[in-house]
Amino acid sequence: MSESIDLKLHVWRQNGPKDQGRFEDYSAYAKNISTHASFLECLDVVNERLVLAGKDPIVFDHDCREGICGACGVVINGEPHGPQKATTTCQLHMRKFTNGQELYVEPWRATAFPVIKDLAVDRGAFDRIVQAGGFITARAGSAPDANDIPVPKPIADDAMDAAACIGCGACVAACPNASASLFVSAKVGHLGVLPQGQAERDSRVLHMVAQHEHEGFGGCSNHYLCESACPKEISVKWIARMNRDLLKASVTHAPPTKSGGGDG
Repeated sequence: MSESIDLKLHVWRQNGPKDQGRFEDYSAYAKNISTHASFLECLDVVNERLVLAGKDPIVFDHDCREGICGACGVVINGEPHGPQKATTTCQLHMRKFTNGQELYVEPWRATAFPVIKDLAVDRGAFDRIVQAGGFITARAGSAPDANDIPVPKPIADDAMDAAACIGCGACVAACPNASASLFVSAKVGHLGVLPQGQAERDSRVLHMVAQHEHEGFGGCSNHYLCESACPKEISVKWIARMNRDLLKASVTHAPPTKSGGGDG
């Protein structure tokens, strides 16, 4: 394999949520890219060359660059996070692409994720959904005894599977309805299966789903693209579980009169 490749690179540039936006060709700045670099490092190289040429660098989100923070995320040739399954953009390496390949890079597309600039979007809606109910009221002061509340291993494993969600938003970008149901169900589920989360189980699902709707995300229609795009491979079984909990809570509790996570 060659140690470097040239790309036909097209990147979405947009000055803000009210700007129309457009693709711009940066092929001249995407030559001799190391195949050992990650995709974000490729964008770093392109930005360095743009700055040297006196042009505005491309704005994109990133933080840990280790695939655990959920900050990064772009759509590459129509695929959230790119072509490699179960991989975040920051962990996607350029050896997955071929010399001369044409790439179109754009931000997450969703009304609830307004573009800040270029490839960076505002994912504050996720924070407000978590604020609406993603917590427990159990005392969390001093550390409890290890066996104070026994948790069977199958339940602990289930909770860890859901808690693996990093909140990147790939599920929203992949869904034709721009639904965040996979994200919400993971956040509802990882607390809802644990004994410590039972006190708020009904109110949690009611308020978090209500906030999801308030933010303008679409509904789930079982396309399964969210599961396919998720870098942590969160299963759609959590959506089914959330819907069962929501039905039960809707029958036994009055619906929330106000979204619980702010005014959006």
